[in-house]
Amino acid sequence: MKKLTIEAKVEYLDRVLAFVDEELEAAGCPMKTRMQIDVAVEEIFVNIASYAYAPGVGEAGIGIEIGGEPRCARIRFSDSGVPYDPLQRADPDITLPAEEREVGGLGIYMVKKTMDTVSYEHRDGQNLLAMEKRI
Repeated sequence: MKKLTIEAKVEYLDRVLAFVDEELEAAGCPMKTRMQIDVAVEEIFVNIASYAYAPGVGEAGIGIEIGGEPRCARIRFSDSGVPYDPLQRADPDITLPAEEREVGGLGIYMVKKTMDTVSYEHRDGQNLLAMEKRI
C-alpha cells in the first residue's frame, strides 16, 4: 500500500487527489471510475480537514492499493481527531426538495452510493475509514 501523510488542511486537497490519481492512472483505471473515486476522496479528506481537529489542525493519512480479483482500488484514511463514524449518520431524504432537507450528510451519502464498500472503525485513538471500488 502506498501512503501519504499530510497536514489535514483543505488547501492540500490537490496534493491528496494527485497522489490518488497517480496510482489510479498507473493502474489503467477508467476515467469515469477515477472521477467517482476522486469525489469520494475529496469528501472524506475535506471532512477530516474541516472537523477532525477543529479548531486546531492535525495530520491525515491516506493509503491506496490496487489489486485483487476482481481488481479493486482500496483507499484508507486515518486521523487521530475527534472520534466520528460518518456511516452512522442517517441518509438524507433525497426525495425532498433541497430547501426542505436537513443540512449535511449528502457528501457521505454519495460516497456510500458510488463506492462498492465503505467501512469505519475507531481503534487505538484513530479514526479509520476504508473504501473500495472495483476498477
